[in-house]
Amino acid sequence: MKEYKTSEVRNVAILGHLGSGKTSFGEAALFVGGAIDKKGEVEKKNTVGDYSVEEQNRQTTLSSALLPVEWKDHKINILDTPGSEEFIGELANVLAVVDGAILLLDATKGVEVGTERVWEELQKRNIPTIILINKMDKENIKYENVLESIKTKLTPRAVEFSFPIGAQDDFRGYAGVVDKLAHIYDGTRCNEEPLPADVLDKVEEVYNQLLESVAETSEELLEKYFSGEELTQEEIMGGLSQAIREGDLYPIMVAASTKNIGVESMLNMMVKFLPSPENKEYKGVKPKTTEELTRTVNMDGPVAAYIFKTTIDPFVGSINFFKVISGSVKVGQDIYIPELDKTVKVPQLFALRGKTQIPLNTINAGDIGAVAKVDELHNSLTFCDKKEPIILTKVEHPTPIIYVAIQPKNKQDEDKISSSLARLRNEDETLEIRRNPETAQLLVGGQGLTHIGYVLEKMKNMFKVDVDILDQKIVYRETIRSKGEGHGRHKKQSGGAGQFGEVFIRFEPCAEDFIFQEEIVGGAVPKNYFPAVEKGLIETMEKGPLAGFPVIGVKATLFDGSYHPVDSNEISFKLAANLAFRNALDKLRPTILEPIYEIQVIVKDEFVGDIMGDITKRRGRVLGMDQKDGIQLIVAEVPEAEIVKYAVDLKAMTQASGRFSRRFLRYEEVPEHLVSKIIEEYKK
Repeated sequence: MKEYKTSEVRNVAILGHLGSGKTSFGEAALFVGGAIDKKGEVEKKNTVGDYSVEEQNRQTTLSSALLPVEWKDHKINILDTPGSEEFIGELANVLAVVDGAILLLDATKGVEVGTERVWEELQKRNIPTIILINKMDKENIKYENVLESIKTKLTPRAVEFSFPIGAQDDFRGYAGVVDKLAHIYDGTRCNEEPLPADVLDKVEEVYNQLLESVAETSEELLEKYFSGEELTQEEIMGGLSQAIREGDLYPIMVAASTKNIGVESMLNMMVKFLPSPENKEYKGVKPKTTEELTRTVNMDGPVAAYIFKTTIDPFVGSINFFKVISGSVKVGQDIYIPELDKTVKVPQLFALRGKTQIPLNTINAGDIGAVAKVDELHNSLTFCDKKEPIILTKVEHPTPIIYVAIQPKNKQDEDKISSSLARLRNEDETLEIRRNPETAQLLVGGQGLTHIGYVLEKMKNMFKVDVDILDQKIVYRETIRSKGEGHGRHKKQSGGAGQFGEVFIRFEPCAEDFIFQEEIVGGAVPKNYFPAVEKGLIETMEKGPLAGFPVIGVKATLFDGSYHPVDSNEISFKLAANLAFRNALDKLRPTILEPIYEIQVIVKDEFVGDIMGDITKRRGRVLGMDQKDGIQLIVAEVPEAEIVKYAVDLKAMTQASGRFSRRFLRYEEVPEHLVSKIIEEYKK
C-alpha cells in the first residue's frame, strides 16, 4: 500500500441498525475496490470485517473493524461498527476519528430504532453523512415509505441523489440526479446509460431542488441562480460538497451490497462529497497543566496521534489503532507518551484490513494506522513530539448500567480470571471489573447482557477461562433509629495481670457514617484509652447485628466508665466498647439501609406512561422530566435492588429504543416489610 497525503485520505464510519448490511457493504467495497479477490459472506463466516470467533458464531459485528480501500488515487479508511446499542463504546471511539459517515438502512424496514440512535450520535458531532438504502433487491419494499421515514424520523434535509431502477430480483441500479444518467450494474461493473423515460420528470424536479441548495452555499451562486444563469458542473459539485460537509444536505443513495449494486457509486461519493481530514482541529491540553491547546490536521505540524482502539491478540500482544492528527509517524521514530512521561521507539507500522496486517513505513496526518508490540501504549493515549507535547481530548464513555457476578467453573482458574479480564478491559473502556469486598463477588459491569456475554465468551476463547454467571448481591448497610445508652464491662482474671475495662456509651443516629466523642469527667476513663474505645466501636460497626452489613449513621459518646490501675489495657477497652453497643441494641432499633440510585431514562413520548408506572412499581420517585423533539428525559430515584436488570426490562418496554444511565446517591431505610426478607437471604 502506498503512502497517502492528508488530502487523499477519507475516514468513513459505516453505521446502522442491527442487520442493515454494514458488514456486507464493507465486504463489497473491498471487493469492488480490488482489495480482495473473493467476497466473503456473513452467513459463511468468512468476511474480512467479522473475523473474530465470537462475531462469526453470532453472525453480527461486535467490534469495529478497519477496512482500507484504495480508490481513484485516494485511500478510504472504512470503519465498520457494531449495530447493537450495547457497544456504544466502539461507536464513540470510531466517531472520534472519522470525518464522514455512511448510514445504512434496510430497505424492507426503513428507519429503525438503531438508525435513530446512531443518527443522534452523528448529529451530536456534526459528521457529514450519506444515507444508503440497502437491500433494494429484497421483496416487499415500499420505497416511498422508506423515504418518508427518513425525512420525518431523521431529517427533512435528506435529498434523493438517486432513484431505484427495477425492483426485487430485477433491481439493476439507479437513476442519478446529479449527472442525470442511469447507472446500471451488470454484476461486475457499472454502465452509464440514458435515463429511462418514466423517471425523467422526477429526476428533473429533485435536480432543481439540489440547484437551489447549491445556490444557497454562497451569495455569488445565489445571485447567479436567481438571475437565470446556468451553474457550471464545477460550481454544482463544489456547492454540493460544501452543503454536505456543513450538514445542509444529506444525500440518499440506493444499493444491494450482496450483488455489488451501487457500491462503486458509493466509493465515488465518499471521494467526491465526504471531507478529507485536512485542517480539522482537535483539542487537547499541555501536559501537567490545564492550558488548552489545539492541533490542526496537517502533515507539516509536530507529531501528535490519538489511539482510539486497542485489541488484544494472544500471539502478538496488544495492537493499537491510531489516527495521526498532525505530522507524520515513521518506523524507527522516537515517540513521546506525555501521560506516562516515556519515550518509546516505533518498531513497525501497518494498516489493518480486518486482521490482515499491511506493512507501512510512514503514516501521514489524517490517516489511520496501527502499531503492535509497544506495551506502554493503550486505548485513549496520545503520543507526540516531546518538544511540543499535547494530550488530546479523550473520548467520554458511559458507565456500566448492568452488573453480573462471575466465578470460574474450574477453581484452578481463580488466578487467571483477574488478569484475563484486566487485558480485556484494555480493549473496552465501557467495561468495569471490580471485586466487592463485602459480598466477596467479582463483578463485571457493562452496557447490557449481550455486551457482557461477548466479553465472557471472548475470555473463554482467548484465555481458556470459563465462568458461571450469578446475580449481583446488593450491598446494604445497617443503622440505628433511636437514642440509647449501653454499658460494657470486660473483666478477665487468669493468674497474674488480668484484663479490665468498663464503659458507658450513649448512641444516637447521625448524618455522618460514624462520629466518636467523649464527655468523661474526673478521669473515670484515662485519656490514653479513648482511642481504644473508638477503635473497638469501629471494628464492631464493620459487621452489623442484623445481617452482618457495615453499620453507618451512628454517633457514639463515651460519658462514663472505670479502670484498674494494673489490669486495664487497650484490648480491655476495645472489648468493653463492643459489649456496650451490643447491650444497647434493644433501645437503638437497628434496621437495614439500601443503596438509592439516580436513573436518567431517555425514551420516546409514546412510552412515557409505561415507564412512569414501572418506576413507581419499583419503589421509585420521579424527580423531573424534560421534553425535546419527541424525546423525554425522566429523572428518578430508585433502590438499586429494583434496577439490577433494568437494562433488559427497559429494552422490552420501549421496543429497544429506551436507554438510561445510573449513579449512586445515598443509603435509605428499607421498608419494614422487606427487612426480615433481606436478613433471611443474607444469613443463608
